[in-house]
Amino acid sequence: MKAQPAVAVLGLGAMGHAFAANLLKKGFTVYGWNRTPGRGEDLQPNGLQLCNDAALAVADASVIIAMLTDGAATQAIIRTIAPSCPQGATFCQMGTIGIQETAEAIALLHALRPDMLYLDAPVSGTKAPAENAQILVMASGDQTRAGAAQQVFDAISRGTQWYGEAGNSQKMKLVINAWLIAMMQGVAESMQLAKQFGFTTNQLWETLEGGPLAAPYVKGKLEMIRKEDYTPQMQLQHALKDARLALANAPQGTMPMMSDIAALWENAAQNGLAEQDLAAVYAWLDNARQA
Repeated sequence: MKAQPAVAVLGLGAMGHAFAANLLKKGFTVYGWNRTPGRGEDLQPNGLQLCNDAALAVADASVIIAMLTDGAATQAIIRTIAPSCPQGATFCQMGTIGIQETAEAIALLHALRPDMLYLDAPVSGTKAPAENAQILVMASGDQTRAGAAQQVFDAISRGTQWYGEAGNSQKMKLVINAWLIAMMQGVAESMQLAKQFGFTTNQLWETLEGGPLAAPYVKGKLEMIRKEDYTPQMQLQHALKDARLALANAPQGTMPMMSDIAALWENAAQNGLAEQDLAAVYAWLDNARQA
């Protein structure tokens, strides 16, 4: 039986926190760092070794998870930690940072630490699936060198799908998130029409349930709308970032609906909904209808 690798989790927001919690449950040694102090303190009684300095967090970790906001933050952390990482450590970039940004991060790590392995490994799933280790890891990079990382992925997910050369996972992640964003806008608009006709969220779901359109994702978002509780599983501002990344990489004119959604969600974000769940776009549409 292989020994468990020590893991550093850089970025203890909703997803990084869930990763760290699941690794601790599985008996891993876990170091944590977050740019904003205070995150992760609730996991210290469970064994999380929380560090004020990212370089200290990675010093004894053979697998490093980065779950940061964007490409700039990822490159900044690579520069910070590169001198301190153990020989041959694996750097797993698990956020949605973009295609060109990923290529730049790969090149940067290779220039600073050619001995290290870069894995591009964003995930399919949001906060609740992450907390229950039910996300899918979408990995790309040298799988033959990824044994330690695979042990980590197995502990935090329901499975891993490999996509070949490092960077390919970001492409699939943009495809998946474009679908998710379009689905959410469709749910919000369809529920607006249902409400106009006097139907409830429960009636809409009961009509869908058991058929090919009954996606669990839709059920969850309808429940948020019913409760008017938009506690974020995925913040609207993060979904908006992903919509922009998809548009930036799509052939001109091929995603007209996504362009319209991005413009609408920009307005919603600027009017106080940025940190709410993306399902809050329903509330934005509702307020616009009543204005």
